Formats: sequence, structure tokens, C-alpha cells
Amino acid sequence: MEFYATLGGPCADRATLDGLFAAGMTGARLNLSHTTLPQCAPLLEDIYWPAARACGRAAHLIIDLQGPELRVGTLTAPVALESGSRTVLGPGGIPIPTAALEAAQPGDRISLDDSALLVQVEEKRPDGLFCRVERGGQLQSRKSLAILGREVHTPTLTQADLDNLAQAKRFGVTHILQPFVRGAEDVHTLRRAMAEAGLEHGKIMAKIENQRGLEKLDEIIDSADIVCIARGDLGNSMPLWQLPSAQKHIARACREAGKPFFVVTQLLWSMQQRAVPTRAEVSDIYNAVLDGSCALMLTGETAAGDYPVEAMDYLVKTASQALADLGKENAV
Repeated sequence: MEFYATLGGPCADRATLDGLFAAGMTGARLNLSHTTLPQCAPLLEDIYWPAARACGRAAHLIIDLQGPELRVGTLTAPVALESGSRTVLGPGGIPIPTAALEAAQPGDRISLDDSALLVQVEEKRPDGLFCRVERGGQLQSRKSLAILGREVHTPTLTQADLDNLAQAKRFGVTHILQPFVRGAEDVHTLRRAMAEAGLEHGKIMAKIENQRGLEKLDEIIDSADIVCIARGDLGNSMPLWQLPSAQKHIARACREAGKPFFVVTQLLWSMQQRAVPTRAEVSDIYNAVLDGSCALMLTGETAAGDYPVEAMDYLVKTASQALADLGKENAV
């Protein structure tokens, strides 16, 4: 079974990466929504790959592309949005993609930062979307944005994606996480781009993150190498109480098709600030393994958390317990 960490400030030093590999990490993810491969050269060439070689592990390196995901633009400073207040998204306020600005209509609700914040569009003007804040909080640069219930037409790959793919072989990239996959054609588009970049042997991990991905699940399973149940944005696309059902549905479809799949997002979310996880979190990991997940991935727990090594240790030990128990059941 594979265990992945997302690289970020808390694990950008050799000692921490050595600790992650010692805890059982088998590979790492780079989120390229916030950076580029060349910008990560010192981390990869001087720290990550030497740590992998030192532990004698044939580690994976996963890059998570930008793709059609919508994000807030770069802010000069975090913006405090208070519940009940008004704010502007667009040229006259918080920068957002043109595609989102054009698609949104009065009455639409827009989630920000994986639904941590929520606003409703009250008026649409040339200088932006005038919104009322329904759920406030601190908004930072490059956080996710979704117009609930509305599909925004964006290209499969951005120019930044193509530039990163062109550099991927040089940096030892083994897997590509493709966000917001809308059908087989998105996967085919990426595979063609990978071939042009000399990445024919790279594996495509198709992220199921919205209703379109669920609707086209069968053809995505057929075309991708691995399916990723990406619960962050998938949870934005439906009432949260429906998310477990969607996760089980994807897992069952992958098992029936013999397609590897894995689970990501908030596996050990509380460990960003706590050295010990909740009981619900370890149960979540245990059940994901019993459902057949071939891998598990930490995101904010290692990219921005205070206890990256401890989080990996709990992830690996909980999953290993599930695998051992599963083996006992199968032996009966």
C-alpha cells in the first residue's frame, strides 16, 4: 500500500523528510496550484530525492496540476470576511478567474477555501460580483473557489500545466494528479500532453471532484490509471451528508472494474494542530482500507501542519492494522 504526503513548509527539511520516510511514507505530492516544478528544484534535488535514496525506497513523486480548478487570485494580504458583511469578487475587489466572473449569476452561492467560507451573489456588475458573506473567515491567496450547482467551462490543461509537464521528467515525476476530471476526453488530453513531454510511463491519477466526474465515472475509470476520491471539492458539490455515499459508490465501481483507487482530504485534519488524531479520523482511515483503497494521501497535515511526521505515523499504523485485520478475515 502507498502512503503519500503533500510537500510544504513543515516538511521542507531533510530531518522531517527522513522522519516521514521512516514512518512509512512511499511518495510525495507537489501541489502546483501554488508553485512550479523549477521553483521546487532545491527541495526536490537537494532534500526529497536524497532522503528517498537514503532510506532505500523507490519513492514516487506526484504533481497535482492546476487543470480546470477555479481559485482566488493573489492577494496582497489575507482578507477578513465577516458573516453578514458585503464583499466584491472581481476587478473591483477580490480577484477571481474571468470564467467564474462570467458564469456566476445573482442568487448563486460561491464557496471559498473548500467551503470554509461562503458568499451569495446579490448583484452582478461590470466591476464584479457584489456578494453577501454567509459564512465568514480569513481568505488567503489562491484558495479554491466553486460556484455551487453551476459548471464553469475551463480548459483541461492550463499553460502552467503544460510548462510543468515539460519539466516533469527532469525532476523524476512518476504520477500526475489530474484535477476536476470531467470525462474520458480530459484524461486523453492529459495523456497526449504527457507523451509529448516524454512521460509515456507516467501514471494518471484522475480526481473525482464534482458531479460531472460522478456522472462520467465509468468512462473515467476506463481511461485513467488510478482514481482519486478527492473529498475536498467533491464535498463542495453536494450536501456533506451525501459525501460518504458518493465515496462508497466510487470505491465500489472501482473494485468492480479492477481499477486502483485511493482516498484523500482531511484524513487526519485535526493533526494540523494536534499531535493525536480523533477517533473518527482513525476510523475513517481504517474503513477506507477495508473498502479497497490502494493508497492514502495527507494534504494539509504535512503541507501546513505542526505534526507532519506524527500524522504519517498514525496514517501508516492505522492502515497497517486494517490490512492485518483484513488478512485475518480472508484467512478464515
